[in-house]
Order: sequence, then structure tokens, then C-alpha cells
Amino acid sequence: MDALARLRSRMAGDGISAMLVSDPVNVGWLTGFSGTFGRVLVTPNDALFITDSRYVLQAREEVLGMDTASFGSPTDGDVFVAEKAISLGIEKLGFESATTTYSQWKRTSEKMAGVELEPVADIFSDLRMTKSADEIAKIKVACGIADAAFEHVIRMIQPGVTEIDICLDLEFYMRRQGADIAFPSIVVSGERSARPHGKPSEKKLEVGDFVTMDFGARVDGYNSDITRTVVVGQASPRHREVYAAVLEAQLWALDAIRAGAKARDVDGGTREILGKSDLAKYFGHGLGHGLGRVVHDGGRLSAMSDNVIEPGQIWTIEPGVYIEGFGGVRIEDDVLITETGIEILTHSTKELLILPQA
Repeated sequence: MDALARLRSRMAGDGISAMLVSDPVNVGWLTGFSGTFGRVLVTPNDALFITDSRYVLQAREEVLGMDTASFGSPTDGDVFVAEKAISLGIEKLGFESATTTYSQWKRTSEKMAGVELEPVADIFSDLRMTKSADEIAKIKVACGIADAAFEHVIRMIQPGVTEIDICLDLEFYMRRQGADIAFPSIVVSGERSARPHGKPSEKKLEVGDFVTMDFGARVDGYNSDITRTVVVGQASPRHREVYAAVLEAQLWALDAIRAGAKARDVDGGTREILGKSDLAKYFGHGLGHGLGRVVHDGGRLSAMSDNVIEPGQIWTIEPGVYIEGFGGVRIEDDVLITETGIEILTHSTKELLILPQA
């Protein structure tokens, strides 16, 4: 079932007679359009993609399976959308309440005389969680590029190289492979590696530093997200102890996450593993998140999550330990949930690398 059919099925189940889709992530998921302005009107029998004159040719290439319409200056976009809604006989129109601002709603409602705007809770995050074969294929390509980027960049890991130089090399490599950057890459070293989302700096790598690199590629709108931690020069017993504990926790989680498992249980079990080494107190974020058109897509692996793992979902598994004044370790893979288990989509080594290698 394609995205449009899935949306219509959900609309029917929720009693939504017509829907205006305007959030760029949801528009992209529904249509494949990658531009910055697009709207989709969806009814049980009609689907109309609307854009402005900048994207006429792009929409013709990217938007398949539905009619398209465009407008240009001096036509007002909200008026144009309203006219198209009225022409489709829409009297009540659902809109994305989770991503529509008050000013957007006010502006749209003023133009939609005779059409009742109805707020619809976020249904798209749930719909996006289960991936189609085409979506999975794109994420696999993005994961492959991230793996290749890691293999490429480890040659730079040596004393004197700066965090920002490593970051730039990672991102340049992924772009040279035809990908976009999924998010600003994280490269932190030494005591700074205790910052889970630290920004790369001019700090130079030193012997005995942990170096944590969290990065991803985006291919045709779909993302990968991988983290690896290495050591510069030589690893102390404490380095090895912390790394081994995080790896044990990550491997446990990979074994535990299966269709039917509860997200909170997988997260909790990982903390129990870290607790054996008295390290759970240094693990402050959730175990992982859904991955797709958004890096932090629908679904969370955390103590507060109500998610139940289902086939077709893609999750990150990323336990971490962050010790102020010492450093941090995070190990992250992307995994596809199948009917019979999982498929790990990222394949970079998780052996503790001490670089440069002799």
C-alpha cells in the first residue's frame, strides 16, 4: 500500500473527509517532492499537489500519481489553495495541528470562506514509522554511505588533528558520494566527548582521548544515523572498561529489540546492563528513536515510551556513557525490524579502535 492509500485508510478510520497536508516532511513522504513549498489536498477520491511557479518543473519530475497545480505572482498562495479546495467540493478540511502555527491557521481560515478547518492530531508520525520497500532501500543506501565515511575518516584520527577538520572531512566525503548531510555532524574528543551533542571545535586530538563521531547521510530524503567512538594513541584500563560496558549494553539491546517488544523494556534492560558497572547513572538520554525522513522520526526507545516494536520500523540503538572530566562513549547502529528479527543496516566495526593503527 503506497503512502496516499495509507493516508486515505487512516482518514477513513478517523472520520476525516478531507485533509490539507502542508508540513514539508509529510508532503515529501506523501509525494516525493523535495522542494520547500508544497501543499496537498486529499479526499477519498481526489489528490491534488499544489506548488508555486518556482517548482513547476521539479514537481513534474518528482510528484507522481496525483494531479498538480501551480500559481505565480501576483496570485496569493492561500487564496489559490482555498479555490482548489472549494472546486473539489470540500466543506470540512482537516489540517496538521501539530505543525501548523496559529498565524498560519488564521491566515488560511480567513481565505477559506465556506470551508470549515478542523484540527487533526499528528497521524503522520505513526504512518511514517512503518517503512515501504522503497523507503528501506533508500535508508540502506544512506547507511552504506555513512559506513564508508567512517572507514574514510579514521585515517585522520591522530594527535594534532582538530575536531572541526574531522567533521569537515566526514561531511565533504558524504557529499562527494551524492548524499546530503542528515544533521550537523558531532565530533568531540577528550573531556569534550562527555557532551552527547557537543559541537566540533578547534580542539586538537591528544593521546588518550576518546573521539566520538555521530553523523549521517541523507539520500532522496531518507537518513542514516551512526555513532562510533575510538581512542587516540593508547587506551587506559578505564577506557577499555567504559567502552566494553557500552558495547555490551548495545549488543544486548540489539538482541532484545524484536517485533512485539515494548520500547520501554528494551531501554530499561540496557540500563540494567550498564548498572552492573555502575555506569547507568551516566546514561541520561533515551536508547534510540525512529529513523526515516526525519532523523529523530516517530517513536522513542525510552522509559516514558508507549511504543511497541513492529515489523517495518527502523530504529537507532545508541546507548552512551558520559563522565564529566573523563569523556564519553556512544555506539549507535540503525536497525530494521523484520517479521523474524532484525537487520542491522550499519556495519562499521564496533571493535575498540586505537588510532592511528600501527
